[in-house]
Amino acid sequence: MNPNYTQDQTLKGENYSQEKLPLGDYENCIFINCNFSGSDLSDCMFSECEFDGCDLSMAKLANTSFRKVRFRNCKLLGLRIEHCNPFLLAFDFDNCILNFSSFYKLKMKKVQFKSCSIQDVEFIESEFPYSSFEDSDLNRTVFQASNLEGSDFRTAYNYSIDPEINRITKAKFFVEGLPGLLEKYNLSIE
Repeated sequence: MNPNYTQDQTLKGENYSQEKLPLGDYENCIFINCNFSGSDLSDCMFSECEFDGCDLSMAKLANTSFRKVRFRNCKLLGLRIEHCNPFLLAFDFDNCILNFSSFYKLKMKKVQFKSCSIQDVEFIESEFPYSSFEDSDLNRTVFQASNLEGSDFRTAYNYSIDPEINRITKAKFFVEGLPGLLEKYNLSIE
C-alpha cells in the first residue's frame, strides 16, 4: 500500500497538472472536472474510482493501477495505457476522447467503449474479447494481431479490421460495416 490512502472522497475542479496528485491509493473516489493533463500518475492505484469531465491527456501512467475505473466525458489524448499495471486492470469509457492513445499488448475482457472517439489508436497484439465499441468512431485506428472475439462493433463506425490478421470469431457487425472488414481488397460495395 502506498503511504497516502484516500477513500470515498469527491474531488472537484482540482488542477493536478500544476500541483501533482499525491502518490497513493485512491479507493471509491470521484474526480469531477479535474485536470491531470501531463501529470505523472505513476505508481498510483485507483480502485473503483470515477473520473467525470477530467482531462488526463499525456499523463504518465508507469505502473499506474486502474481497477474497475469508469471514465465519463473525459479527454484522454495520447495515453500509453500499456504502461499501466496489468494486475486487475479494468475500466470502461463513456463519451470519452481517446485519440492517439495506445493499448499495445494489453489483455482485457469486456471493456465498454460507449460513444467514444477512438481515432489513431493502436490495438496491436492486444486482447479485447467481448468488448463493446458502441457508437464509437474508430477512424485510422490500427487493429493488428489482436483478439477481438465476441466483441461488438455493430454501431461502431470508420473502422478498418483485417480478419486475416485479427481474431474476430463471433464478433458482431452490421452489414453496413462490411467495408471496414474488406477495405484491403479495394472493393466497391454498394
